[in-house]
Amino acid sequence: MKVFRNHHHLPETARGAVVALGNFDGIHRGHQAVIGRAAAEASAAGAKLGLLTFEPHPRSVFRPADPPFRLTPFRSKAILLCGLGVDLLFNLRFNKALAARSAEDFVRDILVDGLGIRSAVVGYDFVFGNGRRGTAALLAEMGAKLGFAVEVVAPAGQGEEVYSSTRIRTLLQSGAPREAAALLGREWQIHGRVEHGDERGRTIGFPTANLTLADYLRPAAGVYAVRAGFDRPGADPGATWYDGVANFGTRPTFAGTDLRLEVHLFDFAGDLYGRHLRVALVDYIRPERKFAGLDDLKAQIAKDAIQARAILAKK
Repeated sequence: MKVFRNHHHLPETARGAVVALGNFDGIHRGHQAVIGRAAAEASAAGAKLGLLTFEPHPRSVFRPADPPFRLTPFRSKAILLCGLGVDLLFNLRFNKALAARSAEDFVRDILVDGLGIRSAVVGYDFVFGNGRRGTAALLAEMGAKLGFAVEVVAPAGQGEEVYSSTRIRTLLQSGAPREAAALLGREWQIHGRVEHGDERGRTIGFPTANLTLADYLRPAAGVYAVRAGFDRPGADPGATWYDGVANFGTRPTFAGTDLRLEVHLFDFAGDLYGRHLRVALVDYIRPERKFAGLDDLKAQIAKDAIQARAILAKK
């Protein structure tokens, strides 16, 4: 997959694609329906599959004081899109200047003059341009005049519930990762570089890999059954995966204040410091709580590990 950070002076090999448009935070099943429709069109036309998205997320630009909310920051989004067969990822910088462009200017300058798209595929609720005035209907109207096709994908969901990034965020924040996974089509993952922690886990027999969440959504604090994968040098990304148990929170037993994800990998021996780790939240075991001392904490972690193994053995 080739990544382009702007729409100017693209090589001819990056023009003429069938392009899915949207922010696609989460790459959930609804997003996958849009991308899948674009992939089918690209295959039928013998064209490349492209996807146009924006960084940072528009909400971060207009509401910078909001708490972290991203389901898939750029690195994790790119990995998922590569796995879905996207050939060309157009990742445009979102700022107030781009937001001020009219919908008509966005279509002419970016989609037609810049990307030279063959066709566009969008979700039913896609909006764009100044004041979010651009709609799927306007895009189709302009496409008919400017020479590109437009397909609008109907809402997808389970029963009466439409797949939604907002709904997935709510589920993760309420300690329901299994339900969130049903909407995502996979377990939700947090990607990050392993950092040095307090190293208390080693002293009680449960060494952990420590990650900060950066701009990821904060899920419910507590203990999770997880699977964690890391890039093995010389191998495909994510080739090595381990079952484990993880705690997300502030470590109240030790009067901690910063939020961390601490992951203990079962049956693993080695150094992960500095490595990129992907942690998939499989199931929620219990809320985080304060213990009277190390012995009580150690005993509870042992119980958590047994429960996590049992959960993961059933998956």
